[in-house]
Amino acid sequence: MDYCSSFIPTYDFSTDANQKVLQQVLPLLERHQIAANPINYAICYDYIVGSNTGLRKVVSDLLKENKPLDRSTSLEIYSTHICSATLASFEKLNASLRQVLDQASNAISDTCSKAEETNDSFQKKSQILQSLSTRSDINSLLQEIITETHALAATSQTMQSRLLDANRELSQLRTELDQMRQIAVTDSLTGLLNRRAFDQTLNEVLAHFSEAESTFLALLDIDRFKRINDTYGHTIGDSVIRFVASLMRQYAQSHHHTARYGGEELAIIMPGTSRDDALAICENIRATLEKSRLKRKNDQQPLGVITVSIGLAELQAGDDSESFIDRADKALYTAKTSGRNKIVI
Repeated sequence: MDYCSSFIPTYDFSTDANQKVLQQVLPLLERHQIAANPINYAICYDYIVGSNTGLRKVVSDLLKENKPLDRSTSLEIYSTHICSATLASFEKLNASLRQVLDQASNAISDTCSKAEETNDSFQKKSQILQSLSTRSDINSLLQEIITETHALAATSQTMQSRLLDANRELSQLRTELDQMRQIAVTDSLTGLLNRRAFDQTLNEVLAHFSEAESTFLALLDIDRFKRINDTYGHTIGDSVIRFVASLMRQYAQSHHHTARYGGEELAIIMPGTSRDDALAICENIRATLEKSRLKRKNDQQPLGVITVSIGLAELQAGDDSESFIDRADKALYTAKTSGRNKIVI
């Protein structure tokens, strides 16, 4: 892994290199009975690659002492050595931003001061110039004016250079802020909105609700997901969740919001969508998943028929987020208890 100036890491995306790492990561997870979730995979990935020396030492010590990589330990290692999107990181970025702005402000202030001094000097010399009579005195004064003009131009060039530097740094900081914002709202397993972002987005949709346009909420739950995990392992279970998430992105409209609601439960917020369109989107996801025949990559063993149950609710006047979600959740419960692999609205 290569490290950039940001606290957000960057990785080698070449297929061959990562395939070699994968062949070492999976046995490591199995050998030490480490849960194969995205955070633990990232930790073991960095451990195998070896570039993250701090992380490698911490993990090596844990493995030698046969200590478990439990939830709290994993989160601490991840936040400290991989993606330290903590308050300290935000403060560091804020300090960098302030420094860049101060530098730009100082450059402008220095140039303005120099321009004022030069302007005062020119006014004085203009008055003196009117009283001069000899060519030599006039030439001497003009030479002083030319020198001051060159000095002002040099100051302006310095300011331009400093502002260009500041603009480049601001561009980098904006990129880092965008990355931070993306990390803050994205579920690491699926790439969908995380639960926090789902809650925030739903509240925003409710705040702009108009009865002139219908809004729907779909809650999706993968049927018998525990059996998938128990039979094939959590890594396969994660792959199934990612596949369903990809179907949601495929069939949801561009103005919809797809999210991981929790565990194997997913959600689609569908503002400005008719009942028929909402049902069609849900049916496309349900039918495509039912027809899909997923297989394990290592031995091509089929996973059997995998289905999803979907609860769909329409936003009503007077709804808050709790009542809206509750209706969709009750519809989902009905879908699950009445046979699964269906949509209930």
